[in-house]
Amino acid sequence: QVQLVESGGGLVQAGGSLRLSCAASERTFSSYTVAWFRQAPGKEREFVAAIIGSGGNTDYAGSVKGRFTISRDGAKNTVYLQMNSLKPEDTAVYSCAATSRWFMSRQGVSYDYWGQGSQVTVSS
Repeated sequence: QVQLVESGGGLVQAGGSLRLSCAASERTFSSYTVAWFRQAPGKEREFVAAIIGSGGNTDYAGSVKGRFTISRDGAKNTVYLQMNSLKPEDTAVYSCAATSRWFMSRQGVSYDYWGQGSQVTVSS
């Protein structure tokens, strides 16, 4: 069972930046497909970004493209989500998810392991 532990959430003003981390207990985590999802109050969970392999292949939701960057550090078994130019509408609980299957997906059901979630609040 792979455990995912997120960190880095918090409160930031609009226009600011935060970096989320997703650390895994699995030593082969660098071969996993990892995604970030978010869920705002009263809204459905939505895809944010995904990465496969060492980072050559990434995917972003249109709402965050150009502002967010997903990356990974294989040596630390960690995936990051750098969030810049944050907007109040980015406020949500952000969760990382992973699967050992080698494919990119924007669907939450495609992922087998989930972190506990990290609150990101952007004030206007």
